Amino acid sequence: MERTVDATFDGEVFRPDEPIELDLNTRVKVLIDEGENGEEPFSFFKTALSLKLRGPSDFSENLDDYLYGGKPFLDEE
Repeated sequence: MERTVDATFDGEVFRPDEPIELDLNTRVKVLIDEGENGEEPFSFFKTALSLKLRGPSDFSENLDDYLYGGKPFLDEE
């Protein structure tokens, strides 16, 4: 059976954050994911900025006008 358990490493052993129902001396496999302390988490905003997309500053406010109302988009003016 596989399940995710949050734990803290105290320098010697992993201490689960919540009680775990296991028989004494049960062998388990540990997968270490440093989570917030490891690499920077994925940021959609940073990815979107890195794409250097172009568009009018009021695009989100007037989306329907740009898509259906014939409002010119970018160089079409």
